[in-house]
Amino acid sequence: MKKSTLLLCLPLLCSGTAIAETQDYQLQQVLVMSRHNLRAPLANNGSVLAQSTPKAWPQWDTPGGLLTTKGGVLEVYMGHYFNAWLKQNGVLPQEGCPADGSVYVYANSLQRTVATAQFFTSGAFPGCDISVHHQDKMGEMDPTFNPIITDKSEAFNQQALSAMNAELASLKLDASYQQLAQIIDYKDSAACKTDKQCDLTTEPNKMSAVPGKEPGVSGPLKVGNSLVDAFMLQYYEGFPMKEVAWGKIVTPHQWQQLAKLKDGYQDSLFTSTIVAQNVAKPLLTYINSALISERKADSPKLTVLVGHDSNIASLLSAMQFKPYQLPHQYEKTPIGGKLVFQRWHDAKGNRDLLKIEYVYQSTEQLRTAQPLTLQNPPQRVTLALEGCPVDQQGFCAWSDFETAMKGIL
Repeated sequence: MKKSTLLLCLPLLCSGTAIAETQDYQLQQVLVMSRHNLRAPLANNGSVLAQSTPKAWPQWDTPGGLLTTKGGVLEVYMGHYFNAWLKQNGVLPQEGCPADGSVYVYANSLQRTVATAQFFTSGAFPGCDISVHHQDKMGEMDPTFNPIITDKSEAFNQQALSAMNAELASLKLDASYQQLAQIIDYKDSAACKTDKQCDLTTEPNKMSAVPGKEPGVSGPLKVGNSLVDAFMLQYYEGFPMKEVAWGKIVTPHQWQQLAKLKDGYQDSLFTSTIVAQNVAKPLLTYINSALISERKADSPKLTVLVGHDSNIASLLSAMQFKPYQLPHQYEKTPIGGKLVFQRWHDAKGNRDLLKIEYVYQSTEQLRTAQPLTLQNPPQRVTLALEGCPVDQQGFCAWSDFETAMKGIL
């Protein structure tokens, strides 16, 4: 493994090439938990999008929910960057392909996740025979990545609904709803004229926590999430600004305010402790096996998992990550963003260390499809876990990480 020199950065916020390469520290294992890259909106014109506005929505070349061509390009660029970083730190050989068994790529069995994994692999290992593993039946959620409620007890249902509603009640979204209503001309929409739903700030939200299904909500929060998601995807895809929300979003403040609806949707459904620990358990168990319980000398040096924002949101809560901010992004779990778990060995101290970073493309890197290199890197933010105190470079003792994971599982 390659040794390299420390590049100092602000505590818990390292970007550029400051990837905490410390003298006598060797990067030995990496696990990447990625959200899929850019997709067409999940909601289509016959659904909530059409009902919520009299305006015509711009057309996409890609069917709803599928990875777009640009999403593939963005993921190839992210793969290029990881190739350079992993070579820089001796995890990948400088020439040729990774050794057999040293890389394992596993994706949820939907088109956008498998395609993301394929494009990442093409960028990270060009010309190499690296398989993307997924369950045979495409179009159905793989249990590892499926954030569904598994506890069938009435007690859990009541606790979950109470926690989700408490999270919802803590959100202050009136200004976001009001801005959204202006953008979409909500008072002239079918939802208002036909269904008499004319005020997003006063209509009720109803939470659901049904065994065998994802946590759910009906009402303005679901509508707001679908609409803001569509606007953000238009922006990332590179639609002309006059077509992004019909030219009505012109300031960063507007984006920040609207993003609160997406974040609020995700937070209320997936981040209360009781819900997160239940829905993230299969993925958490897989990650624990790869990093701790099933790790062997010949285990993959690099594991890449590709799932969804709901996976990352519930994982962050279940693992008790401390609050974080992602500069140059409006989303808390951005398109194509990656949690990067790193096991480093401190040769001098003869101990293993953990570092976790959020690696993601900024809104402008996504919109302008900037190639990523060590000189023009994606954004990198160092994260911290409760129960695993970090030093100034963002490292915590691996033994503390193992103890924390035992407590969670």
